[in-house]
Amino acid sequence: MDSALSDPHNGSAEAGGPTNGTTRPPSTPEGIALAYGSLLLMALLPIFFGALRSVRCARGKNASDMPETITSRDAARFPIIASCTLLGLYLFFKIFSQEYINLLLSMYFFVLGILALSHTISPFMNKFFPANFPNRQYQLLFTQGSGENKEEIINYEFDTKDLVCLGLSSIVGVWYLLRKHWIANNLFGLAFSLNGVELLHLNNVSTGCILLGGLFIYDVFWVFGTNVMVTVAKSFEAPIKLVFPQDLLEKGLEADNFAMLGLGDIVIPGIFIALLLRFDISLKKNTHTYFYTSFAAYIFGLGLTIFIMHIFKHAQPALLYLVPACIGFPVLVALAKGEVTEMFSGRFKKLKIGLHKPKSNLSRLPLPLPPLGTTRHRESGAGSLSEEGAQRGRAKSWKL
Repeated sequence: MDSALSDPHNGSAEAGGPTNGTTRPPSTPEGIALAYGSLLLMALLPIFFGALRSVRCARGKNASDMPETITSRDAARFPIIASCTLLGLYLFFKIFSQEYINLLLSMYFFVLGILALSHTISPFMNKFFPANFPNRQYQLLFTQGSGENKEEIINYEFDTKDLVCLGLSSIVGVWYLLRKHWIANNLFGLAFSLNGVELLHLNNVSTGCILLGGLFIYDVFWVFGTNVMVTVAKSFEAPIKLVFPQDLLEKGLEADNFAMLGLGDIVIPGIFIALLLRFDISLKKNTHTYFYTSFAAYIFGLGLTIFIMHIFKHAQPALLYLVPACIGFPVLVALAKGEVTEMFSGRFKKLKIGLHKPKSNLSRLPLPLPPLGTTRHRESGAGSLSEEGAQRGRAKSWKL
């Protein structure tokens, strides 16, 4: 998680330091509390709703639409891939012009943000369309070869409602591209987070522990061991973090003194929490004990991160606190209930994990896993987590 008293869009400045020739006034206690509380709430929303939506995806009946699942091998490689990506971005910003790199990144995330936001709002928007809405079906199909050798490259089905959602999302995209406003940034960030939690599936708890454990080391090393993550975060202009102004009460929507939260610190614990929800359902006991336990553990870990960062005024890698909490609390519950073996066996009770074919495939174009971040009081820092692990082979998941 990243919490920084800086403007991610116009460079970085320490709290109370000079910004564009002026002195930034210190944030009030009320403003700081509002910012941290808002970041905590924004982090919980995509985890909660993304986990629920992941269950609906997992109950699909079409075997050809099984989700790309993160295996233990993928999880073990994630920290290495993430480190290489982070170091590569660092070198790029050192060698090439930051302006041109951020222009390319802005266009890249502009497209991905529109698709992610469209997929996010589509279920909610469908409730507002009248029954007599002229909804037509469309298909975007690209093939390669001919006859028996014909192979589908792209096959996306969508309808008029999806086009409306895409149009609304495009308005937000243009707003972000032109203004880099923090609200537009957050809309894209929340959409990326929810899509990540919903669509990235761990195949079992052991894989989740490997992934979280490896990224625990990754986060601690790149925050405390080097300045690479801080440099990349200062230079990287993209909706890879949620931001909330600490001077909102004084300046309103034009506030520019932000606290920040890296999306990786939402998505990585979020996909583990979503996995535990599916585990709860597989037990068929009509309880969500492990989901609520891990959800409470996330609140505890993130709150502890904010508290320690605020007390020591120093960067804090959020996964340092989130990983032990999100793994430890559910394991303790499993020990108390005598279900540790069942939890780590990787076998759900007759519940098929598959990804149903969505009504609109247009909004399901491949999305990157949002990069990691760390908590900072005065400086921002963010890492990058490659999506390669999620694009590997289809692993057999628990049978839900």
